[in-house]
Amino acid sequence: MTQQPFSRPGAIDLSALKRPAPAAAPSAPAGGAAPGAAGVSSYAVQVSEENFQATIEASMTAPVILVFYSRTRMPESGQLADDLATLSGEFEGRFLAGLVDVDATPAIAQAMQIPSIPLVVAVLDGRPAPLLQDPLPMEELRTALTQVMQQLTTQGITGRHQPRHAEAATAADGEEVDPRYAAAQDALGEGDIDRAVAEYQKLVDANPADTEAAAGLAMAKVLQRTQGVDLNAARAAAAAAPADVDAQTLVADLDLLGGHVEDAFARLVDVVRRTAGDERAQARDHLLGLFAAVGNEDPRVLRGRQNLASALF
Repeated sequence: MTQQPFSRPGAIDLSALKRPAPAAAPSAPAGGAAPGAAGVSSYAVQVSEENFQATIEASMTAPVILVFYSRTRMPESGQLADDLATLSGEFEGRFLAGLVDVDATPAIAQAMQIPSIPLVVAVLDGRPAPLLQDPLPMEELRTALTQVMQQLTTQGITGRHQPRHAEAATAADGEEVDPRYAAAQDALGEGDIDRAVAEYQKLVDANPADTEAAAGLAMAKVLQRTQGVDLNAARAAAAAAPADVDAQTLVADLDLLGGHVEDAFARLVDVVRRTAGDERAQARDHLLGLFAAVGNEDPRVLRGRQNLASALF
């Protein structure tokens, strides 16, 4: 196995692709589907001259790993491409697998100055670094990629790609589910709240501007905080200790889940009004989380924000 530490050398020279010729879609090789098909992984793409630059630009978000292969000249390199596509799904967006058939796209191989196949190259911030030059068994490839991802994590590189070319999932009621949220919603459907929180957290970490993921995370955290809680006991504890912020926020969570949204908001607004310092900040932040769970465009949230502002000033 030939493996080199990840580094950041010069940017990729795209001059050979300034005027790409229209590329015909490569046909599936005998004995298997073309790698990068939607059925292989949502985090793998078949690279063409048309999408090559966009694939490289995706490395500004999270690593892109390109594998250069030829099924006709070296069948083992085709298997390596298939395995990399499969592992991209296992790593859930920590890298995007770019599958480059050098027979179908010789201009890309020229631009990258590929000396031989197979070749696996990691790209980060538009800059390539060679990783592997040999076809590895799946387990060895998984180990090598795990080491690379761990090294990147120590460098503070923790971004994730959004799924590509995924088919919309269908909920039990027949309604289509955005594939980005399918894993989290499946976890909720199975009653695995901790896993749902983890799945939503991944989406929020990858794209903090994803308001739907943020709302899902906030609601999943409400479910997580209230698991196994006795409603009557929680209400009694809150009534006995009106200054206990933890007791009040727990009942607010329970009110929210019970459909008493405005009661939940009013309880925490009242806590904010009566507290100061860290306790006030705790109650305010908790209330903002409930706002996110309900949805910032909801009229009850708009009223709650007005009441919160009044309590703060």
